[in-house]
Amino acid sequence: MTHLAPEAVGQAGSEHRHAETAEGGRPSSVSPRRAWLSRRWVLPLAEVVVSLAAALGFTLLSTHISVNPLVRVGQVSGLAKLQQYAAVIGLPLLALLLHTAYRGRAARHQMVKRLVCAALAGLATGVVAGGVVVALRGTPWPLGGQEGDPSALVAMANSFLHGEGVSGIYPPLFPGLMAVWAKIRYDVPGGTGFALKDFQIFFTAVAGPMTYLAWRLLLRPFWALLIAVPSAILFMDPIRPYSHATMLVLLPLLGYWLREMRRAGERPLRRTLLRGAVLGLFFGLLFLWYSGWYVWAAPGVGMLALFVFPWRAGSAVVKRAAAFVGITVLTAGVVGAPLLYQMARLGSQTPDRYAFLAVYVDPAYVLGWVSDRSGKLEYQTWPTAGEMAGQSGFALLLLFAVGLGVGLGLRSIMVRTAAATLAGAWLARFWFASHMAHDKAVQLYPRTTWIIMYCLMILAVLGMMAVVHRGSGWAERTLRPQGAEPTARVVPRRVVRQLAAGMVCPVALFATMGASWSVNRYMPQSDNMTMGIDAYRAHTIKKADGRCPRFAPSKSCAEILTNDWRQNPDDGELWCGGIGPLNWKAVCGRKAPASELAKEQQKDK
Repeated sequence: MTHLAPEAVGQAGSEHRHAETAEGGRPSSVSPRRAWLSRRWVLPLAEVVVSLAAALGFTLLSTHISVNPLVRVGQVSGLAKLQQYAAVIGLPLLALLLHTAYRGRAARHQMVKRLVCAALAGLATGVVAGGVVVALRGTPWPLGGQEGDPSALVAMANSFLHGEGVSGIYPPLFPGLMAVWAKIRYDVPGGTGFALKDFQIFFTAVAGPMTYLAWRLLLRPFWALLIAVPSAILFMDPIRPYSHATMLVLLPLLGYWLREMRRAGERPLRRTLLRGAVLGLFFGLLFLWYSGWYVWAAPGVGMLALFVFPWRAGSAVVKRAAAFVGITVLTAGVVGAPLLYQMARLGSQTPDRYAFLAVYVDPAYVLGWVSDRSGKLEYQTWPTAGEMAGQSGFALLLLFAVGLGVGLGLRSIMVRTAAATLAGAWLARFWFASHMAHDKAVQLYPRTTWIIMYCLMILAVLGMMAVVHRGSGWAERTLRPQGAEPTARVVPRRVVRQLAAGMVCPVALFATMGASWSVNRYMPQSDNMTMGIDAYRAHTIKKADGRCPRFAPSKSCAEILTNDWRQNPDDGELWCGGIGPLNWKAVCGRKAPASELAKEQQKDK
């Protein structure tokens, strides 16, 4: 499990396995330093360390940004300082990458490329986490304060502290860790809320490294970066960083598991069982971390596993592959048993009836997402119709790249995994959406938007990779002059290295621009219909000493709540979020509750 995808497929650390030769020179002797670097675990461990250090180091650096986050000019200055830090750190890394691409040995460049890509993946989400640090400067409270999903997480953590155990069918690992951290770090009223702030920042920061390292199990550094950075920035929600991080990591792990299942016959039984147990442990922990993605991924991946299982490889291989699958499922089931038990016991008692803007729009639209704090957007005007049958130019280009991935790369296990997950989530989405009016339950089907979009992005990148590989192979076969040396190349390897290094630069630029866009949405705003309300609320609650936060907009701050988690009563009707009380009947088919009508009347006054 510590082995990351090598630079040459099937040859871990191959760039360091032999002494490099200077152009036209003789092989040099292997130095002790190069021999040490050629060890299988050294560079993968270096990638892990560098990526995490970049993410967490940048987050720590962001604590030195001194602005008032409730003033827009202060927010802009904070965003600019984040970009300045990112440039100061990132530009030397890119310069080093380009320098080694144009000068120096290939082995040195490959090592630098691995470490630079790992660092950029960490910096991408480090900037997002740093923005959360700026938005919450002066308050110990998390995004969301004591409202919405954060209030539910805090209540669950309080229940753990008070010995009440698992809260319903919600994955218990994140709130459980919140409770442990609150007890160790704070141990004061409101400590679970303070722990949630720490976790929002920490797990947002490490989302980039986690995603990149998961993809490195299957892909080379550039391609892993090309998937990890856009997806981590686009999908990460710092309010609930555990949710999306699970999705980002789960898909490459599923692809890796399917690949290992097919290769089970090539390894000794003991090693096969060990790999299966380790993967089962990871799957079980991810299930306890956030289980929702398993619902959307399971149908497609389950069917794919039946198709790619080595049924015809002989009884010995079949038995070994079956043992691999069995130990994986058994380990994952044992680890996830607490939540599985709760689901079996309470699953039918906890329907999701919360509707919001994403529920009201065309269910076939999967290339955009809005939260329940969507500002002035309305389902009549969002999403904006594109030029061709409602689809935008971006959508058409993305689908074209997806076609390349399916058409040229279908033999790749990750292409199959992404395609199967996409198909399963697509069918599940419309199953739940089509039953919504009858069952009066949403069942979180809008969240399939994320995993469908993720699968499309994966297939598009793998499509570009297939074009590059097929195109380079075709050029070498057809354009090489007759009589040329077998080792002669139409496109020199040095040119390939230079091109790849150059392409890393726009990915890095996208990372820093996209991270700033992501962070800007969470800068404090008092408007309840914007995402900035979550950071604003964090500045309106008293600290543990009873005083208001430093930048509180009012001297009268809310009291600290220490409620335990309780299941909300189910009235069997949809809750029509983001819709005025007078329009509930037309949109959700029910009258608005008296409480919502009272709020509307209060606004009119």
